[in-house]
Amino acid sequence: MRLWTLHPRYLDAKGLVAAWREALLAQKVLLGATSGYKYHPQLIRFRLQHQPIQAIATFLTFLEAEAKLRGYHFDSSKIASERFSGQIEETSGQLQYEWLHLKQKLQLRSPEKYEQYKDVTIVEPNPLFTIVPGEIRDWEKV
Repeated sequence: MRLWTLHPRYLDAKGLVAAWREALLAQKVLLGATSGYKYHPQLIRFRLQHQPIQAIATFLTFLEAEAKLRGYHFDSSKIASERFSGQIEETSGQLQYEWLHLKQKLQLRSPEKYEQYKDVTIVEPNPLFTIVPGEIRDWEKV
């Protein structure tokens, strides 16, 4: 499971679909609707919010909006109805780590997308996140 800190625009088609499916699974976990993945590290920053379900629902809305821009249809009825009113703090180190991780994936499976973004050094986060100075998170599997 990967719940990307970076903006969904950077994801290739496979990455966007995978992010959608994984975020839907995360939503199920946070709703208590599944027994698996309860302690997955990617869920920590959502669980720490005062409204974790609303936070993941908001995350899903940004993925759905990106899909719509590309002409894909993600079923928005699967997203919990309430939205998160704030932002989640994430570190610049975490964002940078994920960017380098994604660029490696793009180089292998989506060379066109890689070429489009290979020279980007300052990556935009998903609008749910606000970036603060800091290292890669302890929960990240490096």
